[in-house]
Amino acid sequence: MTNAPQIFSTRSLPGHQQRDAWNAWFTPVFDLHWKPEDAGVPFEAESTIWPAGGAVISRVRAPKLHSVRKLANIRRDPTDHWVIGIGARESRISLPGDRLLVPAGAPFVLSLGEPVESARDADDRLHLYLPRDRFVTLASELDKVRGRVIGGGLGRLLADYLRLLEHSLPGLDSDAGDRLGDAIEAMVAACLAPTAASLTIARPQLDLTRMERVRQAIRRRMHSPTLDPGSLCREVGMSRSQLYRLLEGQGGVIRYIQRHRLRAIHAALSDPADSRSIAAIAESCGFPEPSTCSRIFRREFGMTPSDVRAAARAGALPAVTWKPSMNGDVLSLSACLRAF
Repeated sequence: MTNAPQIFSTRSLPGHQQRDAWNAWFTPVFDLHWKPEDAGVPFEAESTIWPAGGAVISRVRAPKLHSVRKLANIRRDPTDHWVIGIGARESRISLPGDRLLVPAGAPFVLSLGEPVESARDADDRLHLYLPRDRFVTLASELDKVRGRVIGGGLGRLLADYLRLLEHSLPGLDSDAGDRLGDAIEAMVAACLAPTAASLTIARPQLDLTRMERVRQAIRRRMHSPTLDPGSLCREVGMSRSQLYRLLEGQGGVIRYIQRHRLRAIHAALSDPADSRSIAAIAESCGFPEPSTCSRIFRREFGMTPSDVRAAARAGALPAVTWKPSMNGDVLSLSACLRAF
């Protein structure tokens, strides 16, 4: 069984009803404000909410928005969850006696137990809601950082983890879901208050998140012949020792980069609609020498690039089964969660 999200969208409604519907969705937790002249302007937005082991993950895609949670809202809806959020755009948050400018992509911490006001342009925003009763062991650390942006390397890692968590939720089975709350608790503790103990407990998730960051960096720079361990370290903000330990079970950093490049070449050759020459495909994936690419490709897949292209066009291409394996132990977020 997998987690099922709750989705609310205004897209199917008439344009003049969309803002009222969106406001009703968030009331009484928040009230949404806009200029009188915008009242009838279409407002296409979508909210997706996932259960996450006692926590809640929410993704909101919406136009320019001004939301307010006042004391009246708190009286009507006494939810006092902590919220860890990240947005694709800069936002401005007002708290009692303070103002916060949140950069794009930076995680920030709020409490629904106190008034808060947020203004931002059209955005795609991710929120992790943590009920106080369920995550009582995080109370001290979350209260210390509420109303603050979480910066530095662990802040970036926390943001990456939330994105990975949201991406992985659809595939989690019920057993993994049962352990998800403990996994989230361990990761948040490691990022907000790192100690030797908290980092050790969260190490599988820290490694999984770092691995995803490495994978994304390799995909972005697949074409670059200068992609090497040194430049990858700078790209993902890791030391050489961290990166080499992370990829030790994959045969090392160079081997891991090479296998991703070979997989990309295999995928392109497997697409009958891709009419580029084999040399052009190889070069686009960081292999400027076709002969070198062909030799390494055959060693990896047991077929030459020409063989793969011919098989794809004939509809007889065998499946490729290699997957990154996280030090040979953890195959997925679900597997990581089972470790708790």
